[in-house]
Amino acid sequence: MNITAPRGFQVASLHCGIKPEKDDLMLLFSQTPASVAGLFTTNKVKAPPVRYSREKVKGGIARAVIVNSGNANACTGAQGFQDAREMASLTAEALKVPEAQVLVASTGVIGHPLPMDKVRSGILRLPEALGKDGARAALAITTTDAFPKTAGVRFGPYTVGGMAKGAGMIHPNMATTLCFLTTDAPVSPLDLQQALRTAIDLSFNSISVDGDTSTNDCALVLANGAAGGKVDLSELTEALTTVASSLARQVVQDGEGATRLVEITVEGAASDAEAKQAAYCVASSLLVKTMVHGGEPNWGRVLAALGRAGVEMEEERTSLSFGGVTIVQQGVFVSGTWEAAASAMQQKEVQIGCHLGLGEGRARVLTCDLNEAYVRLNGSYLS
Repeated sequence: MNITAPRGFQVASLHCGIKPEKDDLMLLFSQTPASVAGLFTTNKVKAPPVRYSREKVKGGIARAVIVNSGNANACTGAQGFQDAREMASLTAEALKVPEAQVLVASTGVIGHPLPMDKVRSGILRLPEALGKDGARAALAITTTDAFPKTAGVRFGPYTVGGMAKGAGMIHPNMATTLCFLTTDAPVSPLDLQQALRTAIDLSFNSISVDGDTSTNDCALVLANGAAGGKVDLSELTEALTTVASSLARQVVQDGEGATRLVEITVEGAASDAEAKQAAYCVASSLLVKTMVHGGEPNWGRVLAALGRAGVEMEEERTSLSFGGVTIVQQGVFVSGTWEAAASAMQQKEVQIGCHLGLGEGRARVLTCDLNEAYVRLNGSYLS
């Protein structure tokens, strides 16, 4: 199950020379016009492909998405925007579809112009490579990823497929990665936008690796209606959420240098919004993330993060658990629980539960540990 599982979608990928060896150009193509929806980074520094595609999504119809990896085409000025537009134009010409129905995405190093001679040559070769190899296509959009990320689900006569990339610069404020979704369900662009926003809020906007949001983040979904009939919007939203959640979880598991996945749940908050804010404060704490790497239940770090989260919180009402072991009750350590909590912290997947004892607000955020490998990778990223 991947992005080509829904009817009427094809992909192509190849090496055009942006990266030294691996595939670095990918094309997603709908055989018929598709409704399109998108969400884009809220970072004020937006790459030209983001600005270009954000405008095209407003048209509501798309046929293709052209994506390059190895170069973000970000902070490249007017030339960068011209290059993004040329990528769309060349793709449209090669596929014989309207230019307005081609979207563009890029990922990789910031601040370097695209090698357009290589990109042009690659785009011209893509149509003849179209097929159903979604796994290879997912690999072509990766950068520092350790593995490609794909997912899919069937509901009734319909299918949702998807792929994503991301391992670093992962934090919410829209999509926090590149994510592409497809479905053969019939749905209007307006309803599709609503469904995508819900799905992303519950998935990619509920993860964090390092607190950084990229200049190139985008999530796009194409719905071509190839399966016919009439879809229930709530069922489609649930299916999109399922696929996006799987992809988001894979992104966190692949966090640069990560060895442990961490699920942080905050309950008993004054509201869901405050619960999420508190969960993110814990998830982005360097002290908590290094604690998880060491496998030590140093609960004071979690309590301190909750206390500075900017939400309603009372120390005397707060309880904490690690792996289901309650280690703090009403703000104080529960005697005799250290060893059991330490054992829970040694698992590959760690659960940190926080109960504020104030209301009905609840949220869940996924993150990962932080260790020397992340520093080594990002300390010499360009070399």
